[in-house]
Amino acid sequence: MMDSPTRTMPPGHVIAPAITISALSFLLVAGLHFLGLLEKANTELADALSKRIHTVFPQALPPLGIWLATLALVLGLTFTLLCVPRAWQRTILWITSLVIIAGWAPVLGLAAHKPEIAAPWIAALWSGMCAMAYAGNHRMPCDDSPQPAS
Repeated sequence: MMDSPTRTMPPGHVIAPAITISALSFLLVAGLHFLGLLEKANTELADALSKRIHTVFPQALPPLGIWLATLALVLGLTFTLLCVPRAWQRTILWITSLVIIAGWAPVLGLAAHKPEIAAPWIAALWSGMCAMAYAGNHRMPCDDSPQPAS
């Protein structure tokens, strides 16, 4: 009897890869910030949204809050993606996270805050891609546990 493809993959881990992926995603977003690309993306989003709801955004979110939220989001998303047993579940979780983050733009706009969601969205996009690639090439600890019948 042949082994399944998941049995021939190297064993995967959760903690070290999740921290590494999260840190690299956060560094990517920090680099984009220092290049001025995040501000450009946030401005484009605010301009597009202001045309839709016919308003300006007199308030801005505190920068420290944006960065802390981005860090918490990326850590949580990466750990969660590496702890979910099936690829389709990981994909749904990742795409849902991206949609929820994007959905905050109009919410912030309606609250008269400039929608600065580029940092968390890009970080979630990149960390999700990396976590999906890692989990797809390794036998994760959750893959060894018995699964309920579908």
